[in-house]
Amino acid sequence: MAERRAFAQKISRTVAAEVRKQISGQYSGSPQLLKNLNIVGNISHHTTVPLTEAVDPVDLEDYLLTHPLAVDSGPLRDLVEFPPDDIEVVYSPRDSVPEESEMDPHVRDCIRSYTEDWAIVIRKYHKLGTGFNPNTLDKQKERQKGLPKQVFESDDAPDGNNYQDEQDDLKRRSMSIDDTPRGSWACSIFDLKNSLPDALLPNLLDRTPNEEIDRQNDEQRKSNRHKELFALHPSPDEEEPIERLSVPDVPKEHFGQRLLVKCLSLKFEIEIEPIFASLALYDVKEKKKISENFYFDLNSEQMKGLLRPHVPPAAITTLARSAIFSITYPSQDVFLVIKLEKVLQQGDIGECAEPYMIFKEADATKNKEKLEKLKSQADQFCQRLGKYRMPFAWTAIHLMNIVSSAGSLERDSTEVEIKRKGSWSERRNSSIVGRRSLERTTSGDDACNLTSFRPATLTVTNFFKQEGDRLSDEDLYKFLADMRRPSSVLRRLRPITAQLKIDISPAPENPHYCLTPELLQVKLYPDSRVRPTREILEFPARDVYVPNTTYRNLLYIYPQSLNFANRQGSARNITVKVQFMYGEDPSNAMPVIFGKSSCSEFSKEAYTAVVYHNRSPDFHEEIKVKLPATLTDHHHLLFTFYHVSCQQKQNTPLETPVGYTWIPMLQNGRLKTGQFCLPVSLEKPPQAYSVLSPEVPLPGMKWVDNHKGVFNVEVVAVSSIHTQDPYLDKFFALVNALDEHMFPVRIGDMRIMENNLENELKSSISALNSSQLEPVVRFLHLLLDKLILLVVRPPVIAGQIVNLGQASFEAMASIINRLHKNLEGNHDQHGRNSLLASYIYYVFRLPNTYPNSPSPGPGGLGGSVHYAMDRSCNRMSSHTETSSFLQTLTGRLPTKKLFHEELALQWVVCSGSVRESALQQAWFFFELMVKSMVHHLYFNDKLDAPRKTRFPERFMDDIAALVSTIASDIVSRFQKDTEMVERLNTSLAFFLNDLLSVMDRGFVFSLIKTCYKQVSSKLDFLRIICSHEHYVTLNLPCSLLTPPASPSPSVSSATSQSSGFSTNVQDQKIANMFELSVPFRQQHYLAGLVLTEPLRGILFGLHKKVINMVHNLLSSHDSDPRYSDPQTKARVAMLYLPLIGIIMETVPQLYDFTETHNQRGRPICIAADDYESESGSMISQTVAMAIAGTSVPQLTRPGSFLLTSTSGRQHTTFSAESSRSLLICLLWVLKNADETVLQKWFTDLSVLQLNRLLDLLYLCVSCFEYKGKKVFERMNSLTFKKSKDMRAKLEEAILGSIGFEICLTERSPSGSAFGSQENLRWRKDMTHWRQNTEKLDKSRAEIEHEALIDGNLATELLLHKFSGGIVSLQFPELLFEEETEQCADLCLRLLRHCSSSISTIRSHASASLYLLMRQNFEIGNNFARVKMQVTMSLSSLVGTSQNFNEEFLRRSLKTILTYVQDLVFNLHMILSDTVKMKEHQEDPEMLIDLMYRIAKGYQTSPDLRLTWLQNMAGKHSERSNHAEAAQCLVHSAALVAEYLSMLEDRKYLPVGCVTFQNISSNVLEESAVSDDVVSPDEEGICSGKYFTESGLVGLLEQAAASFSMAGMYEAVNEVYKVLIPIHEANRDAKKLSTIHGKLQEAFSKIVHQDGKRMFGTYFRVGFYGTKFGDLDEQEFVYKEPAITKLAEISHRLEGFYGERFGEDVVEVIKDSNPVDKCKLDPNKAYIQITYVEPYFDTYEMKDRITYFDKNYNLRRFMYCTPFTLDGRAHGELHEQFKRKTILTTSHAFPYIKTRVNVTHKEEVRLQRGK
Repeated sequence: MAERRAFAQKISRTVAAEVRKQISGQYSGSPQLLKNLNIVGNISHHTTVPLTEAVDPVDLEDYLLTHPLAVDSGPLRDLVEFPPDDIEVVYSPRDSVPEESEMDPHVRDCIRSYTEDWAIVIRKYHKLGTGFNPNTLDKQKERQKGLPKQVFESDDAPDGNNYQDEQDDLKRRSMSIDDTPRGSWACSIFDLKNSLPDALLPNLLDRTPNEEIDRQNDEQRKSNRHKELFALHPSPDEEEPIERLSVPDVPKEHFGQRLLVKCLSLKFEIEIEPIFASLALYDVKEKKKISENFYFDLNSEQMKGLLRPHVPPAAITTLARSAIFSITYPSQDVFLVIKLEKVLQQGDIGECAEPYMIFKEADATKNKEKLEKLKSQADQFCQRLGKYRMPFAWTAIHLMNIVSSAGSLERDSTEVEIKRKGSWSERRNSSIVGRRSLERTTSGDDACNLTSFRPATLTVTNFFKQEGDRLSDEDLYKFLADMRRPSSVLRRLRPITAQLKIDISPAPENPHYCLTPELLQVKLYPDSRVRPTREILEFPARDVYVPNTTYRNLLYIYPQSLNFANRQGSARNITVKVQFMYGEDPSNAMPVIFGKSSCSEFSKEAYTAVVYHNRSPDFHEEIKVKLPATLTDHHHLLFTFYHVSCQQKQNTPLETPVGYTWIPMLQNGRLKTGQFCLPVSLEKPPQAYSVLSPEVPLPGMKWVDNHKGVFNVEVVAVSSIHTQDPYLDKFFALVNALDEHMFPVRIGDMRIMENNLENELKSSISALNSSQLEPVVRFLHLLLDKLILLVVRPPVIAGQIVNLGQASFEAMASIINRLHKNLEGNHDQHGRNSLLASYIYYVFRLPNTYPNSPSPGPGGLGGSVHYAMDRSCNRMSSHTETSSFLQTLTGRLPTKKLFHEELALQWVVCSGSVRESALQQAWFFFELMVKSMVHHLYFNDKLDAPRKTRFPERFMDDIAALVSTIASDIVSRFQKDTEMVERLNTSLAFFLNDLLSVMDRGFVFSLIKTCYKQVSSKLDFLRIICSHEHYVTLNLPCSLLTPPASPSPSVSSATSQSSGFSTNVQDQKIANMFELSVPFRQQHYLAGLVLTEPLRGILFGLHKKVINMVHNLLSSHDSDPRYSDPQTKARVAMLYLPLIGIIMETVPQLYDFTETHNQRGRPICIAADDYESESGSMISQTVAMAIAGTSVPQLTRPGSFLLTSTSGRQHTTFSAESSRSLLICLLWVLKNADETVLQKWFTDLSVLQLNRLLDLLYLCVSCFEYKGKKVFERMNSLTFKKSKDMRAKLEEAILGSIGFEICLTERSPSGSAFGSQENLRWRKDMTHWRQNTEKLDKSRAEIEHEALIDGNLATELLLHKFSGGIVSLQFPELLFEEETEQCADLCLRLLRHCSSSISTIRSHASASLYLLMRQNFEIGNNFARVKMQVTMSLSSLVGTSQNFNEEFLRRSLKTILTYVQDLVFNLHMILSDTVKMKEHQEDPEMLIDLMYRIAKGYQTSPDLRLTWLQNMAGKHSERSNHAEAAQCLVHSAALVAEYLSMLEDRKYLPVGCVTFQNISSNVLEESAVSDDVVSPDEEGICSGKYFTESGLVGLLEQAAASFSMAGMYEAVNEVYKVLIPIHEANRDAKKLSTIHGKLQEAFSKIVHQDGKRMFGTYFRVGFYGTKFGDLDEQEFVYKEPAITKLAEISHRLEGFYGERFGEDVVEVIKDSNPVDKCKLDPNKAYIQITYVEPYFDTYEMKDRITYFDKNYNLRRFMYCTPFTLDGRAHGELHEQFKRKTILTTSHAFPYIKTRVNVTHKEEVRLQRGK
């Protein structure tokens, strides 16, 4: 058989050349070194790549061509190549816009930009990458649905009440502790017969071959398993994972927080005429109206009827009573202002409002006549002046008051009344305002949240009448500011009382029947008769930066004031008629003015309200106009001023024109808006006036006030067509002129000729920087589209092609940097501006490069159109009818440039500030480039083309140059600008990730290698690359590790290199799979990089990030539906096999989970002297240190991380959380990897490594143990926040969870073990390791979700690691013929499970125990071994366990009885004897007595007596009774010595008990003299580990230690007197020197502590009363700790028995006189306690000189009692007697227990004075 190779030697071939030089001396040219240097001859040149350097990746495209997969279909096929539908280009339709027939190019472009479908590139499987890992999202809960409920014993405590009663009942009974024989056979049999057995297992008694049992166990283990391990494990705490790139939001119209206002009713004290209302929002602080007006009409039909002659039939759109307001910047300064108007009538506002103030509704009958008169007047005015209005009243609501008070009240809808007794006196609201305004200083406007307050119904009861001379907005702001003051001027005004009811609530997401500000339906609805809700356009208080996405073209006209003071003639009741004209004829007025309420939708004219008898009126109108898409020079606004005669006079017309003025809409081709102060003409303007401004003095015209400006008006446009920015206008105009080829171009006052166009165009591109940011953002999509078009299709000017690529690239770079700097709130975690990200994702598409053909994309086609699947039809043909991306371009040559190629070129050649700004926003250009590449492939049908032919070489060169310069930028700037370097690093990584989807992947791998060497944050870089959705496919999981240099290596070359260690290629392949060998890192390229990171991480302390990366990858694979097939999962797991070795390396650094329940910590299987000459490490320490760049320590042999005991821990330990993550990764790999591969690898491990692996698995068990429900409630510390406990085997999944195969590996193919010596050691370690795994507090899975998951995780782990089902003994000889510990251990485990509260577990445990016996019988023809071990185990279990249940154990025994009827009765008797100890758990003396009695019962069974003596020693140590513990150990040693002397005749060994007499006189009871003593050579007797010389030495050393702790140093000397001859005989100088050191220590302590030692205090305790049962009239001497007072022991015993029998029942007798039973109450329990002192005769005092002598080996005690003959205790001096009582105990103190029976009592009477 070839010599086995060490793991580390296999891996060391990857070591760098320098390292090799340093360590070659250690190998001294051995053939082993040759093997390390060359795995397979022909790839030796690869082997010099150290782990710190990236290897050359395999050329993936070539590899796939040369290695076709044998499988044609099935799940593995999908692992080989990306799916054909990986990338799709999808067109997502948008809402269309009403198109007008004639449009200029700019308008056409805008409309295209708002209607063209989104062109989205979809990576169909992108969501399966690690960035969208369900473990890090909220999908965890869903994946955990349907988990089976696991049953745990620790949660399955017996039913509280019954159990408690039973316990109390037990406490009240006592038992005799004299040496009665154990319970009779009959009684035991009776008990056992009455027990119910558990269910028997079918077919157990059939003879089944081991292989079959294995197979069944295997099947059972695999049933009911949870597929996804990581669904049961919480993901590590980390912020947003760096690789998650969220899909940007769809560009959409901007809305602030939305508020729904419903106007319910308006009611005055009198109803005589129609009243018209409008609502709008104002911001007092900004002094700005922040919404358009909402007009509503709440008049009754009767009132509306008065106006019928003047009002056309009302359009349904004008009947709205509810409106949605949007507030982008809500603050405490926002008011909802309500203005009321009425029909014009004679008289000023005050007169007209008077009736409303004085009449009350209640007095209607009293004032009937007056009201009738008012009604008839109103009727007349409506008939005559019905089309004119006058201002009437107003009020305002402080919006935040309502929101905050509604939010703070409990009811669902809140009624808020606003009353004003001539003032603003809403007390509660004003107090809220006051408090809020204080808060605002700290909280800003956070408090102003309009999205979640409770709906409120407001009743406004007071209105203020309008003041004719204070109608302007300026006056309104003063009023509103004043309203917020407590001493408001408005309080002193007399109000108009009315009732306006309004509902205010947060707007619903999608309100029904809703109209846009243009009166279009938001969502189409068929029923046009329903009263709609209007969306009200917001005028945000400050700039809002959102790109236009909808067509909007509105104009608002605000006439402000007119000054006719100097105008001659009568002009007092003035109204202004406003019209929008497209020519100068009066009939050219356009019906584009929006109607107000209850009127037609659009009209041709609008009138302002009239202020009675005022020559210089203010106006507060808002006139809203729908602008035509295309404007000409003849479009203008015409204002006509009229005097309205209110009184009806003969021959006086209703209205008289008194002036005219106008505003041309276009000025030099730009929309004219802003503040105007216009002169007013007295006559009609002349012909052709519309192209001129009224400021121009036209000849022969008369003007008011000498052509001065007398009319103030403001014009505001809200348009997504007109940029209202001169720089943008100029740029768009020039580009459009190019398209239309129309010269000269008029821009402003300039005429630009064709020969000058190039310079103008370039300067306008660079001048874009000067434009305002807000319009740049609004027209961002169009602007970028135009710049990209200039790059791709250079214009032809004057016959020359002008290359504008560089200028456009610079402009784009500066625009996106402006956005980045100014809009910081819009960035995602990677610093990507969301507006730009949305542009790339949805808007950007490749402009087509041929003139006269439409742009790609299905323009008007409805529905989302997927072209990715339909490769057959020519894509271009389906777009021929669509609107083009710039129609006919007569002057352009079809110069064909591809955007991505041009972009890469410009970027590579740019320098200076342009390069700097491009680097700052590299992500933008990278993403643009990738989308352009995909579109190019898509439109040219190349998405299926071989990847090597997709892009030209020059483009690939540009990309390579770009990537390498950026990578070196990252390095050079690392210290200077960390934030930017991080951004650049992630941008580059995302770019390469994207390229893997479209380019030659081998080429991209080489780019990754270039970057990986240089980038700073390797981890982040790698995480992003590896988050690719086809990460697994990229790693070639189906390739076998053949060295890439030679696809079919010759076997001869392979074997010749390692002739000394003949290994075949097959072995080498397996080895390569588990190591980071060069072939592994080349073929599984990304996985290789990922797995070298943990090594770097361990060395450089980056644990958490590295572990999170690996955890994230594995949990992503785990939940990936593509890999759900087990065969596929095994392939994926194969990529991570080296992880096993890496984690084995880190064992010493992992958090030690075992310490929580096992004081010794994890079992370290490997001591220094176990270390063989081979290296036990995967990567030797030398190599590791070299990787880390430190000097190599000069060790005599290769070191390893493992042996940290010698060198101290070199590295920090991992946190609990990181360790847990790492272990779950390990378990995932072990669970999913191919079993046969793992098996072969295990076979090849050295003992050292196997031990290490077992250590690791043990750690896993401890880590994921299920700790029970109670622990969950307690868990709050960070470390164990997620710590789970999974102590036990669980019911459903394991079906018999107790079984485990004795051998962890399956047998090797030959069926034999691998080599007995190694195996034996290994198995020993394994059982050792098992011993600590299972604690007794098993538990029942709980209702809480967390515990459920936990239990499942725990189950999953155990299932995975141990074979379940019934014990299948594959190596029985090992159990029964070698050392006994395995057998004992197994018996103890099984018995423990026999006392489980879960019946299934008991059934299987019983069956396994039966099989164990049967196997023993078959091998040795008797039960002796198992009988002995089971009996010992039972004793040990009962002796040490606090919480096992004898009822369950009894049932298990009954079950076994059904299988086998012999041994069980004996076991049951011991059980009956020992379970009684449970009732004395609280009574230490009674407990020790019982143990003592049981041990005495086993006088004839040395092994069992030893077990019990050790149990007792343990109990004593727990209670710090060190002297007693030492005595137990001395007795144990004497027992062993007694039997050793029978077995072996060695002079230096003690002769038996006699030797120990000096230590204690009690020891003689251990002598084996009786006849029934078994002979020690009988099968199974005295075969435990203690019945050896080393066992004896161990016991004595423990005894010496205990004596030393007890301060009895003299006894230490006696113990060592027995030990020294043994060591002398063995010539063990080391041990002797230790012993003499300890002796010196002991004697010096005797000297130093002279007079300071105290050993114990003694009390006589007597029990009287039938309640005590057999204790009645018994007397004991109790040994208590030194200086215990009488009161203390009295209190303790009284308390203990009081609790047991009831406090009123127990009484302590206060004196020491003899007790007369007749005088005691039979229903009570009496305790008499007396302090006693050791008593010595005079002759004894000669020998007992020291304090120790007087306190050791004590059997006699004395106490004195005073008495007189007449019964009193004290009397006169001559009457006084004293009784001296001397007690003798059965054994000398200190003994193996703390209370000893009094066997003899004598009294001496003394009389005073005699």
